[in-house]
Amino acid sequence: MTALHPSPEQFQLEEVLAALGHPIRASIVRRLSSGGEMFCGVIVPGVPKSTLTHHWRVLRESGVICQRPSGRKLYITLRRDDLDARFPGLLDLLLSEESFGTAAAPAAPSD
Repeated sequence: MTALHPSPEQFQLEEVLAALGHPIRASIVRRLSSGGEMFCGVIVPGVPKSTLTHHWRVLRESGVICQRPSGRKLYITLRRDDLDARFPGLLDLLLSEESFGTAAAPAAPSD
């Protein structure tokens, strides 16, 4: 079965923002932002495969990533050009934020 990727005209801002609003998905986008294709198994080590499968689906269906199977491996690419064309400056803004793609720090205990 081949994964479906939406065309840039089908991207919905709400879906893209929802996809990018989760810390794990944001960290995936940050890792992919350097360009090129990455094997899905090395992007976020230590996260269970079943959890990653969910995150890949959300990112793919929103138009943020492209998945390419090659044998038993799955390669992921950030759809930077498509996102920039549809929502100019969005990724630049998010990637410029230091907290984008990093887990939130736990709240300090109150006295």
